[in-house]
Amino acid sequence: MSSILRFRKLCFLQPTKSSSYDQKSEPQKNQTPPHTNKIDDKNNVVFAASEENSKRKHFQKKAPREWRCIDSCCWMIGYLCTTWWLLFFLYHCLPPNLAGLHPPEPPGTRLRRQGVTALHPVVLVPGIVTGGLELWEGRPCSDGLFRQRLWGGTFTEIFRRPMCWLEHLSLDNETGLDPPGIRVRPVPGLVAADYFAPGYFVWAILIENLARIGYEGKNMYMAAYDWRLSFQNTEVRDQSLSRLKNKIELMYVTNGNKKVVVVPHSMGVIYFLHFMKWVEAPPPMGGGGGPLWCAKHIKAIMNIGPAFLGVPKAVGNLISAESKDVAFIRAMAPGLLDSDIFGLQALEQVMKVSRTWDSIISLIPKGGETIWGDLDWSPEEDYVCHSPTEKYQQKIDAKGNKTDNRIDFQVHESTKTKYGRIISFGKKESELPSSEIFNLDSKVSLNNATTSQSPASCGKVWTEYDEVSEESIQRISEEKAYTTKTLLDLLRSIAPKMMKRAEAHFSHGIADDLDDPKYDHYKYWSNPLETKLPNAPEMKIYCLYGVGIPTERSYVYKVSPPGRCKSIPLQIDSSANKSPNGCLKGGVYFSDGDESVPVISAGFVCAKPWRGKTRFNPSGISSYVREYKHKAPLNFLEGRGLESGGHVDIMGNVALIEDVLRVAAGASGSEIGGDRIFSDIMKMSEKINIRL
Repeated sequence: MSSILRFRKLCFLQPTKSSSYDQKSEPQKNQTPPHTNKIDDKNNVVFAASEENSKRKHFQKKAPREWRCIDSCCWMIGYLCTTWWLLFFLYHCLPPNLAGLHPPEPPGTRLRRQGVTALHPVVLVPGIVTGGLELWEGRPCSDGLFRQRLWGGTFTEIFRRPMCWLEHLSLDNETGLDPPGIRVRPVPGLVAADYFAPGYFVWAILIENLARIGYEGKNMYMAAYDWRLSFQNTEVRDQSLSRLKNKIELMYVTNGNKKVVVVPHSMGVIYFLHFMKWVEAPPPMGGGGGPLWCAKHIKAIMNIGPAFLGVPKAVGNLISAESKDVAFIRAMAPGLLDSDIFGLQALEQVMKVSRTWDSIISLIPKGGETIWGDLDWSPEEDYVCHSPTEKYQQKIDAKGNKTDNRIDFQVHESTKTKYGRIISFGKKESELPSSEIFNLDSKVSLNNATTSQSPASCGKVWTEYDEVSEESIQRISEEKAYTTKTLLDLLRSIAPKMMKRAEAHFSHGIADDLDDPKYDHYKYWSNPLETKLPNAPEMKIYCLYGVGIPTERSYVYKVSPPGRCKSIPLQIDSSANKSPNGCLKGGVYFSDGDESVPVISAGFVCAKPWRGKTRFNPSGISSYVREYKHKAPLNFLEGRGLESGGHVDIMGNVALIEDVLRVAAGASGSEIGGDRIFSDIMKMSEKINIRL
């Protein structure tokens, strides 16, 4: 170490003028003419000064750089990734028999030991987004991507050629089908939706546990389809419904005439509801299976995370390409999403692509104000959000008074949230009585509106907002509050082409007379409130979903600040926080659900319209509500949680997997425990006045 320090000192040794000792000891060497000494002295002074300045600059510390938000984000991501990989490395390096590292026994293994084995063939129906899509034909920019995944998998093409990737995921804005020269098709087989991305399971855990009790390719099938298309268009373009019909018939015959257990997830639930009407309807609109096809071929339908009555998330996506996560990012970094990042206008690009996907319209809330509430009422109005500290205190106060682990609290009229106002322009407008809100006519017409922006100065991203004037946007905001009834008029105003195209395939009301011939049209088949269940009295229907997670229910919006051309003129007001019930955060009102689907959408049809013989369920098919209360993972060994109630994470919930396996092995609804309810779904259902 000392030698290093000496070397460092030598490196920084600076030249100086000769000392007096040197001059005395060597007088002959130092003698020069007088004028030469003056010049040398002057040069030495200049040289020393310059050396001193360079030395000062060399050792001078740089001024600290201003810390930016992006720096914090990068450091946070780095810390998280490093911690995750370190834990992952330790987990795989430690001996498997070390105490505390034993993973829980898979439910399939435990049930197999108890004698549970495969009986009924199983059909899995994925939901929106989770199914893989691959390229079969594309533009020149897609060279080298033939039969490569554009959606699902590694998503590397987002970074390599983002604009090309977006172009190939878009559908034709007029037909809702393939654009000219592009063919993107669903990935076939179980790999279509086992993992959404490397390490992020969707169906993989359930498939693995089904295999543990004897399932394989001959008695298990993934009904992959292009989730971007309207349901009827999956048959028009790909014959997906016909393929599903043929596969179920084949599995029925080759497995000893055993009926099929169908397990749809999320949007796949209403896709299969559409299928059941299609398969029995006469051609050319239907599959021609006859009125008893479902009774003959289907044992049970186990709907996981069902979006029967839509999701408010779809509303935020259509209006401003936002959700709670986007609103949070906007609050943390206000200018990030509103700036051009590498030439991309992020939210505009998302809106441009997603507005070509007709399937999103199937997720707009159904049932109108009867189900979702009006300006002053909603079935969840008594719901109260609490912080962990408040919950703990309430449990202490209520201890000894309850026997079912559920706690009821008195909710005052002033704290009731007006969830029926699915869109409010302003926090105050979301809370005031309707009598104090000035509302314009419920129908806002912008058909004659033209944009006041100059196309020459605009970017390349086009959305239907380009044809809406600033005056029209102002009129929309002056409406103050929108319910699910007036919401459709709002969407028709800001996205007329999309709504005209999509509303030919979907409907969102409640049928007055289900015997009316108009309900034989396919646009009504995916709405459980505008169609009848099949005549199959021995069939069983289950609604399986998570509860206990704050779920988006309604939004506080504002007009976007005036800025660059082509910007989306409406956005969630992320500054709106704190409400009497504690459920408003970042411009989003939350209620109970699985983080994506509110309880009212997931459980209502099984709790009321399909309970017993009704006009919606004329043959009296048995329906069950089974809820799974969310419990966060205790440690990293549990991954995303063995008792998670999240919309996708529930696919790894041990209790849900066990229920699916038991029913597939022949158990009835009563044998797995009948109804299992933690939420207020039954109380909410009683508040909804619907003719049965």
